[in-house]
Amino acid sequence: MQLHPRITPLLVALLITSPLLAADAPRPNIVFIFADDLGYNDVSFNGRTEWQTPNLDRLAQQGTRFTRWYTASVVCAPSRFALLTGRYGIHTGSTGNGSPDLPADEVTIAEALRRLGYATALFGKWHQGRVPKDQTPLNPIDQGFDEFFGFVNAVHAWQKFPEKLLDGRDEIEVSGYCDTLFTHRAIDFIRRHRDKPFFLYLPYTAPHFEIAAPPDEVSRFAGKFAEADKNEPLNATYAAMITKMDEEIGRVMATLDELGLAENTIVIFTSDHGATFEVRAKGVADFHDSNAPFRGQKRTIWEGGIRVPGIVRWPGKVPAGTVSEYIVHMIDVMPTLLAAAGTAPEPAWQVDGVNLLEVWRGRQPPPRRTVFFEWREGGDMQLAAMRNEFKLIINGGNKPELYNLTADPGERRNIIAQHPKLAKQLQQELEEWLAGEKQVSLDSP
Repeated sequence: MQLHPRITPLLVALLITSPLLAADAPRPNIVFIFADDLGYNDVSFNGRTEWQTPNLDRLAQQGTRFTRWYTASVVCAPSRFALLTGRYGIHTGSTGNGSPDLPADEVTIAEALRRLGYATALFGKWHQGRVPKDQTPLNPIDQGFDEFFGFVNAVHAWQKFPEKLLDGRDEIEVSGYCDTLFTHRAIDFIRRHRDKPFFLYLPYTAPHFEIAAPPDEVSRFAGKFAEADKNEPLNATYAAMITKMDEEIGRVMATLDELGLAENTIVIFTSDHGATFEVRAKGVADFHDSNAPFRGQKRTIWEGGIRVPGIVRWPGKVPAGTVSEYIVHMIDVMPTLLAAAGTAPEPAWQVDGVNLLEVWRGRQPPPRRTVFFEWREGGDMQLAAMRNEFKLIINGGNKPELYNLTADPGERRNIIAQHPKLAKQLQQELEEWLAGEKQVSLDSP
């Protein structure tokens, strides 16, 4: 073939490797690992020194660590539903754990990927919304997952050593530490589907309460931390829950390596929201300052409630050993992963997130936009609008406050007096966003 004189060899290489001409490239596998109530400061790649998370550290070294990865909600159910649908909770009707269950007509990433030939599985915690007594709660099998093994009911998911779990729609007897059981299933799933693309969603239950871990893991931290009761070493157990989760993640990574799948597998690790200081957590996250250096916790939209650990690894595609300060919102995950698989959300799905694939790949900055947060359950009322380094927050009936998160990540210095025009713009955008809220009730069909 004779080339036009203005087509250089470099341009030919770019054309050959472009998405449009790479139609025969295999679709990437996807492994999404979700911690439960894990604080920003609970992992050693973010600075924790009292314990180590070597497998996660290695994942961060092999991929990009995002220091401004934000969850979509400050409690479990709406955070997970936003991840799966790419939509804000106000648009699905799921804004709190007391909200109705995810509507059956919402399209999840599992459903979208299955249409592309992906095998799909969820092993771990689903966390349904509230369901009227006369209705049957949806199972992950109803929302695009070929396989499911774990908890649907949130209260059951407090059990670290469960006696029964759902296997698909059937309840079966089990024995062992739950996150280890989920990892067993994950490894088996990867082995069985090594020859076709797969989407593995692995939402572990650590370190959410109850505070419990395998005794041999707890013994590693014996005497290392002050304890209110030496016979109940809760602070040591919290550390053990996290290091055990890291060990399980290492087993998954080793399986990808063993089967030669790591190069074509996107691995993401993050948390559903910040660590909790709730009563049932018995003060462990407070003792360990799990959300440092940020203000707040779970059930608040201060940075400690919404800013979580975030890693993306895709060898040869996502830069290795890189730290990014770009904003990633959990609603962006669904459209970004669909782009990596060679498709996009359909307009009818009304996805709120944006495709950040080229941002993840280090090829371009993120689009200029404002992202939103809300928490209005159980008498709480917090709202926020964030644009780049600026965050407007309205806490209860108080006046709006404005923070520069680059200069003041601890949200200590309200600078609204210096930027009244920007604050007014952000508040107007926030009000417009809220005006689009979907009105639902538990009596809705």
